[in-house]
Amino acid sequence: MNSNLVNSQSDEFQQTKPEKAPSILKLIVFIIGNLNLALPIESVYKVLNRTPVYGSGIKQVGVSHIDNQEITVLDLYQRFFKSEQPSDSEQRGYLVTVQSKMGELYGIPVTDTPILMDVPLSAVRLLPESYRRSETVDIARHVAVIPQDSASLTVFLLDTELLLTKMTKDL
Repeated sequence: MNSNLVNSQSDEFQQTKPEKAPSILKLIVFIIGNLNLALPIESVYKVLNRTPVYGSGIKQVGVSHIDNQEITVLDLYQRFFKSEQPSDSEQRGYLVTVQSKMGELYGIPVTDTPILMDVPLSAVRLLPESYRRSETVDIARHVAVIPQDSASLTVFLLDTELLLTKMTKDL
């Protein structure tokens, strides 16, 4: 009789145990200039074929017409490298779109096809605060160092809300 009680309690305990946290982070990885950047898959709304971006070119933002709506385009290349992308890259590529908490869509133009990558959580590290305050990539809080065949790949994980806040602050 006691063994039934013990078995009953252990079954109940196993059912109420919290699920194991995932050990893999799914990222959309893309290249801007010589930087490997990523966004968590949950923060990416869609990856679209690139369309023309309209704006003065003075600021790091523009607008693009997608379907029946306008999307604010954030030019990370200009933000990071203080210059415009080479003109041939403006005609091809993709727009990685993210949605703000308010529901507004923002696009990040990229030349090469973004890649869905599973990254072990053990490869993700917090960037030092001093680096984030002084470096161009101040919209990243974490970095992933991913071992590959010949060398490791360093990917900066962009913080979506920080990205949207800092990029649109001067508007």
